[in-house]
Amino acid sequence: MAAKLKNSIVSAFKMHGLTLRSEASRYLVEVLAPVEASEKEQWLDKIIDIVQKQSLASAMVGREECESAVQECNAEQDDDSDSILNVIDAFSVPRFTYVKERKKFIPDANLEKAGPRLHGIPTDKGAMFRDRYTVIHQRTLRNDLFTPPAIGSIEADSNKFQLKPVEYLVGSTSKVGNVLVLGMLVQLKEGKWYIEDPTGHVQLDLSEATFQPGLFTENSFVLAEGWYEDGTFYVEAFGLPPPEKAETTRSYFGNINFFGGPSSIQVKSSNRLAQIEAENTDAMFVLLSDVWLDHPKVMEKLNVLFKGYSDFPPTAFIICGNFLSSPKVLSHAKTLTDCFRDLGNMLSNYPKIVSSSQLIFVPGSNDPGHSTILPRPSIPNSITEAFRKKVPSAVFTSNPCRIQYCTQEIVIFREDIVTKLCRNCVKFPADGNVPVHFAKSLISQAHLCPLPLHVCPVYWAYDCSLRLYPLPDVIVTADKFDPFTTNAVSTTVVNPGSFLRTDFSFKVYYPVSKQVQDSQVLDEVDRTLNNSTIIQSAEVNLSQSAEEDSLNFTASEPMD
Repeated sequence: MAAKLKNSIVSAFKMHGLTLRSEASRYLVEVLAPVEASEKEQWLDKIIDIVQKQSLASAMVGREECESAVQECNAEQDDDSDSILNVIDAFSVPRFTYVKERKKFIPDANLEKAGPRLHGIPTDKGAMFRDRYTVIHQRTLRNDLFTPPAIGSIEADSNKFQLKPVEYLVGSTSKVGNVLVLGMLVQLKEGKWYIEDPTGHVQLDLSEATFQPGLFTENSFVLAEGWYEDGTFYVEAFGLPPPEKAETTRSYFGNINFFGGPSSIQVKSSNRLAQIEAENTDAMFVLLSDVWLDHPKVMEKLNVLFKGYSDFPPTAFIICGNFLSSPKVLSHAKTLTDCFRDLGNMLSNYPKIVSSSQLIFVPGSNDPGHSTILPRPSIPNSITEAFRKKVPSAVFTSNPCRIQYCTQEIVIFREDIVTKLCRNCVKFPADGNVPVHFAKSLISQAHLCPLPLHVCPVYWAYDCSLRLYPLPDVIVTADKFDPFTTNAVSTTVVNPGSFLRTDFSFKVYYPVSKQVQDSQVLDEVDRTLNNSTIIQSAEVNLSQSAEEDSLNFTASEPMD
């Protein structure tokens, strides 16, 4: 019986162009022998499918690869309820490197030996930009506009584009026309723009360039089309790299868990979590930003908010800083400690929320802690100790952070990133529709902060925690800019706005329908006749109207 099973296993692998080593075939016989005969073929097909998606060095498959595949199969059947909601710290996000020869993402070898340095070495800075470029470059080459037509195809060449490296231009001795380059926009000399890729850099002439939708800033990656002559690339059209849906990305790289969390594979493949998500129709996430705990009016409205949700607690309250209204001073830590103690006393009046809802706190740039370099660690435990005694389930996490709810992936980022992108863009969009241009830019760059390091510093070795690849389901960018909700490439981008400055408005996200509601805590005089109605909600309108107090930007404004 064992010999017959071994032959069938070896034959199945050979049908897929793979050869099993002897120790691997013996291991699979041990694993599949107890399985019912009617299910053996199904399990074997699943194991082969996972093995094919691994980063194989050759067609020879060893025991290690088979063990990893079996573990992934078992993980899909794992019934661990703790995996329903997970908050993932930025410093624990897995780091993968793309290997061009294998066309695979593999875990970073250096991280397996020792964790990265917080303050990295010079090579880390170069690796950071190379990794950003590699992710966008391999994604762009898969786009329909850049894939070469199949051999024998009658498709016209005019429908396809071909990317050229910078070295192709630099090495040319004559005029080169109709060329397309993917590279990073940099300003190597004051007032002079260059495009740079791993092969070199070349100066740009943007005087006649037509800008496509998006916010183009220094250190962002762009597609530049034009002609080259005498050391200058004359740009005719300027655009962002084409984005890619998360489903398409995963179809190429399998069940790799890019997002992080306890699962060994990406949660999208879990049927159990998908079923739980569909059944929990009451799940919702309340999103608030700039919650100033030292402001009496804010504390009053928070009490009203918690009272309104006390009978039907949401899945989580995601509360972003800054948590104090004043800039950093010597007494900042003590003031915030007292404010969190008062918040804990307030929440103790609502035991249902404390026991049923997850309270997640994301720090802002003015909150106590380390410097403003991203990613930013959580608020120190010494400040939150009294609060955590009152609310043991509260989570104080990093900025940015990631939240995995069932099969959905949510990224939370507390930074005035909309404001900074607008102030530092090369040319501000003529239509002024900031939310749409902002969402397109973030998703095309596959990064939360496509800005120069002097505007928004980043720890070089932890840049992967700001990466948006594959695209998550929701990106929450808590910014002082006007609240908005927009969608791009099946990803929802949300800005809840400043809690106090927007008359105590906030956002509510419903995972089951993937809808976002605009909500507001009402004043006493604005309440309806039904005293229980103290929170007003409305379906989101994706077309944002310009308010009188909207932030206005021009390309000539100084950088932060």
